[in-house]
Amino acid sequence: MNGSRYGCMGGSIAAGCMILMIQTAASGAGLLIADGGLGGVLEIREHNVQVTINNGIAVTEVTQVFRNTENRQVEALYTFPVPKDASVANFSMWINGKEMVGEVVEKQRAREIYDSYKRVRRDPGLLEQKDYKTFEMRIFPIGPKADQKVQICYYQELDYDHDWATYVYPLATQTRKDINSKTTGRFSFALQARSQVPIVQVESPSHGGEMAVAQHGETQIQASLETKSGDLNRDVVVACHVSRPHTGIDMIASRRPGEDGYFCLTLTAGEELAKETSGMDYVFIIDSSGSMADDGKLALSRNSVEAFIGSLGKDDRFEIITFNVSPHPLFKSLVDTGEENTVKAASFLASQEARGGTMMKPALEVAYKYADPARTLNVVILSDGMTEQAESRTLLEMIKSRPGNARVFCVGVGNEVNRPLLEQMADDSGGLASFLSPGDNFERQAQSFRRKLTRPAATNIRVSIEGVETFDVEPPLVPNLFHGTPARMYGRYRGQGPGKAVVRAAVEGQEIVSSVDLKFPEAENANPQIERMWAWHKVQRLLKEGDRAGSHATVAHEIVRLGEAYSIVTQYTSFLVLENDAEYQRWKIDRRNVLRSQRDRDSQQKLIADFEAIRNKAMADLGPRDGGTEPLTATPPTAPLGGQQMVSTGTPPPPPSRPGDLNLRPRGGGPVGPLGVAGVAVLAVMEWRRRRRGAA
Repeated sequence: MNGSRYGCMGGSIAAGCMILMIQTAASGAGLLIADGGLGGVLEIREHNVQVTINNGIAVTEVTQVFRNTENRQVEALYTFPVPKDASVANFSMWINGKEMVGEVVEKQRAREIYDSYKRVRRDPGLLEQKDYKTFEMRIFPIGPKADQKVQICYYQELDYDHDWATYVYPLATQTRKDINSKTTGRFSFALQARSQVPIVQVESPSHGGEMAVAQHGETQIQASLETKSGDLNRDVVVACHVSRPHTGIDMIASRRPGEDGYFCLTLTAGEELAKETSGMDYVFIIDSSGSMADDGKLALSRNSVEAFIGSLGKDDRFEIITFNVSPHPLFKSLVDTGEENTVKAASFLASQEARGGTMMKPALEVAYKYADPARTLNVVILSDGMTEQAESRTLLEMIKSRPGNARVFCVGVGNEVNRPLLEQMADDSGGLASFLSPGDNFERQAQSFRRKLTRPAATNIRVSIEGVETFDVEPPLVPNLFHGTPARMYGRYRGQGPGKAVVRAAVEGQEIVSSVDLKFPEAENANPQIERMWAWHKVQRLLKEGDRAGSHATVAHEIVRLGEAYSIVTQYTSFLVLENDAEYQRWKIDRRNVLRSQRDRDSQQKLIADFEAIRNKAMADLGPRDGGTEPLTATPPTAPLGGQQMVSTGTPPPPPSRPGDLNLRPRGGGPVGPLGVAGVAVLAVMEWRRRRRGAA
């Protein structure tokens, strides 16, 4: 990936950059750098996170207030990690007390405009993607003793597995090791979700009892974390356990009157992929290079592999290979899962140290040698993917030459990972890529990942839509469908009215056909987020095509067009904030993102109203009845688990699937995954916190 090469501040002033004495988190709260070489102190006074989950897409809004403690103007560079599969959808700055919404502009042009304002000490802001894992935000000027408020909003698809949905807010990513990871300001995190499938349990693997959870009936939750000072070097992880897996074919749409529409089709398989396959071979390739020392990545890999081996069946065989500049196999053969071999594996893993460079190719070559024509070989790579660009192309070529019965699965460890490479390797082999947060429950994640490997996958998936013209479908080829993990398709459509989706797939050599009736609306304002997600997926595909070809020359122009049209930051586009609308007109920059952001906020307000109605209905059943003293229990309570309240749902299990039925039951227009619709109800959060403080 050819990211920005501007260094600290860009151009000739790069040598004058000095790290400030940050009194806030060096990880998720980022790193601030001032120009001029004079040092000084900048603080992040507030760090507020609001999360909405709407039809399977998590919308995260991060608002921060910087304070310049110097008696001079400074330019601040703020770096922060790119969350997993996230697309930055908005960047705003408050200038003279008014919010100014940014616009996406071709990267070099945005930098030139920004620098022109710097020379005359005007108020620009710039948000760039430095590489595949880091954004950089430049703010100038922050006046003497002044505060500067900024807001970033990004979209990402929620992680689903079987009957769990997980959200991660990345904080455990250090931009520099020598920066204090404490905050003197306020940090708050609030997540709200409503589920179409009853919620059994909500937990925070990262923060446990520190995370307050309120459940309003069976389908509505709020989760909140707040601190005034302390260490912010842990990811914030919220996991929601629902009463049963969601299965089916679901579609949601977005359309403005008079324009072509957008749709998102989600396929989630049910019992036809539940049959467990035994007698498989596993080769675990563990990255032990120097980069794996950061954020405890190697320790996380060790724990995950131990949990994985502990869940293997008696007919399975395994081998472990660690690598840095060369591979180091443990057994030099495939061995059974007996106690003796399990103990040897644990001892071998415990002895590993993170050091040296990263050369994955030799380890992959050794892994291929374990292929047995009579058995399936699962090559599971645990790595951050921090290899050289030249080797990245070689690895993609090696995936094509793998043994016919081998699948490659990639587990990205930690937050600083080369996601594009790991995803490409898994996709090209018909495997799966997964990403493991340091704050998550690694045993549950390992068991979840193994469950996908030990059950048949739906392959050769073909989806045709009848009755309405569809086009620009992303991805053009649907990836393999694994147990418990949905596959999503985004696309455009013309026309309106009824349609039908016909899905064909192969499961263990048997063709399965399923269909569902859909409705394509003439107008739909409830899901504007899927328009950006469609464009983001297309951009990601174009970037991967360029990576495979060794050059982005043929795709860069289209990436810029999509970035500017749909407000997407890429390595070729940036967010630019100017001080008023006249300045945008001066540079002939269309205010497209202003219109998109307003549509998004209007949709959020509708969700807030829906959320309030459900919350008020649930609250009405609490407290004394008719002014008396006898309380009503809205939901039968059960014993708490892990500091969280469990709720008995009483929901009957879904009907059994028929043999050969893909179990993609018609649910057109329904939720995407277990967590359906949610609203970031700011007023509700404030009221809820007020009640909690009063109760304390």
